[in-house]
Amino acid sequence: MKNVSIGQTGHDVALSSALLLYTAQNGSHYATVHPVAAERETGRPIIGAGRPLDRKALIDALMQLDRNAAPKADFLPATVLGVTSAAVTWWCPPAPRRVFFRCEELGERSAIVPHPGLVFQASTNGFSVFALKGDSRPEPSTPLFEPPYFNTWDRGKICIGSANVPRRIEVAAIGGWEEGFFTSAFTHPNHGGKRVEYKNGFYAFWKDMLDGSFEAFPLDALVPMKDATVGKLVAGKIGGQQ
Repeated sequence: MKNVSIGQTGHDVALSSALLLYTAQNGSHYATVHPVAAERETGRPIIGAGRPLDRKALIDALMQLDRNAAPKADFLPATVLGVTSAAVTWWCPPAPRRVFFRCEELGERSAIVPHPGLVFQASTNGFSVFALKGDSRPEPSTPLFEPPYFNTWDRGKICIGSANVPRRIEVAAIGGWEEGFFTSAFTHPNHGGKRVEYKNGFYAFWKDMLDGSFEAFPLDALVPMKDATVGKLVAGKIGGQQ
């Protein structure tokens, strides 16, 4: 017995049948369907004798999977850029948002500061954030920039740490992913490439941000991300999805 998430809830499921696929050297394919029974003493599943998989049995199996396992249709807000079985990608327009810092160099501080446009991606490969220079919905060719934040690695990866983020990757969970990012404390810059172009460096940048030195986010501080666009991110070509 195993618990899996189907739709919005978890269900206990048991192995009931198996499909075995065969391929000949000439490229032809053959399949059989087998019942699965539990071994009497150990309960271990045992694959029984098979029968040829005909078209009707295949269609019936696929229809069952579609009804019970496929994600349900969601209304897509205008901020959603892409949805796959492995990732949800969305955009946040530039806006003032509160940030929290807890580190030796800046102390424990919190302030509402301007943020650039951001692209988030929650995927089976992790949680990522990228910066944009524009203030409108990005296009596939829109270039991505390094996130100007602590707790991030190269290529947008977020160090989640103790942040409270959703377990599910779906459109309905976008608000929870954003909240997990913006309400977590920025504690350290991770090793790697440069996050901002700024006199006196990263700490000076965020000290000035927290001190209210900017009415709008200084876009000239953003660092370009080589060969990275929104289209490539949605297609899974950034961050190791493929």
